[in-house]
Amino acid sequence: MSTYHEEQKAKDTIRLRALLEELPYFLGEFFRGIANTTSVKTRINYANDLKIFFTYITKQHKKLKNIPFEDMDVTCLNDITAEDIDCFLEYITYYTKPDPVNKEKTLSFQNDEKGKARKLASIRSMYHFFFKKQKVSSNPAAIVDTPKIHDKQIIRLEANEVADLLDLVENCDTDAMSKRQKAHLSHTQKRDLALFTLLLGTGMRVSECVGINISDIDFHNNSVKILRKGGNETTLYFGEEVQQALLEYITQRAQQKNKSEKEEALFLSNRGTRITVRAVQNIVKKYARIVSPAKKISPHKLRSTYGTALYQETGDIYLVADVLGHADVNTTRKHYAEIEESRRRNAAKYIKLRKS
Repeated sequence: MSTYHEEQKAKDTIRLRALLEELPYFLGEFFRGIANTTSVKTRINYANDLKIFFTYITKQHKKLKNIPFEDMDVTCLNDITAEDIDCFLEYITYYTKPDPVNKEKTLSFQNDEKGKARKLASIRSMYHFFFKKQKVSSNPAAIVDTPKIHDKQIIRLEANEVADLLDLVENCDTDAMSKRQKAHLSHTQKRDLALFTLLLGTGMRVSECVGINISDIDFHNNSVKILRKGGNETTLYFGEEVQQALLEYITQRAQQKNKSEKEEALFLSNRGTRITVRAVQNIVKKYARIVSPAKKISPHKLRSTYGTALYQETGDIYLVADVLGHADVNTTRKHYAEIEESRRRNAAKYIKLRKS
């Protein structure tokens, strides 16, 4: 597992360096300053957000308009006000920019409350860093209100839909598939069934799933080692259904002819290489749209399905947070508040003030 994640980290580091070359030079100090407290992926997100922010500033700001990034220094932050940041957040609700491939076309972008909140968080982090270093005179981002994020209904599979989904993957028997599709899927169904049962039986993230190596599976304890988002190694445990699906797939995997002998990945693509996050997302969508066409089911929705089932069975929000790898239990509580409300409503049924 370490080799795969080291390779991914190296790729992300190269990607981050390329992004930093496109940003004002003085931001290099900020990114070096937060390197020990943030992941590479977080810094990539910051870099993308700040690139959009400074592109807007050099197009719209009265004083900083048309100033090339290479001519900017940290003092330019003193010219940006809270109102400028507010206007930026309004601007990114919907904006366009030239297509880098086809200059005659434009690309459209939209940001909802979450997108705006994340970009504001990136700007705040930058200002906080330079204000703490006493390189700017104020921190206007600190007084900008965070966009109110409206809770959305959690999309998850019901118990009968989970059963239908696993039956579909296991049997590939549906009128919604052509003979050619069924023939193709018959070669991958053991892998796909192992994927679905593992995601639904542990609640792990898809990125954690694709990083698993054969050596990370322990069938004596029915456990699997994964690397969490923050870089911490965790052991998750699975039941007999997951165990059986994994064993059957691993037997088939051993017979896959196009894989390299050195390939350590548990889940392989049709080319014999480690499966990608995008490939797993496409596999989930392919099956899920047949079972539940009204719901847009993704690997993350399978994670929500697991979390809901675990909470309904145990009522232990701290256990759910721990298994899902939530750093803050309030994140978990927010996601499953709807279930808590239902439980409180049911509590009223158990108390009878006057026996009939």
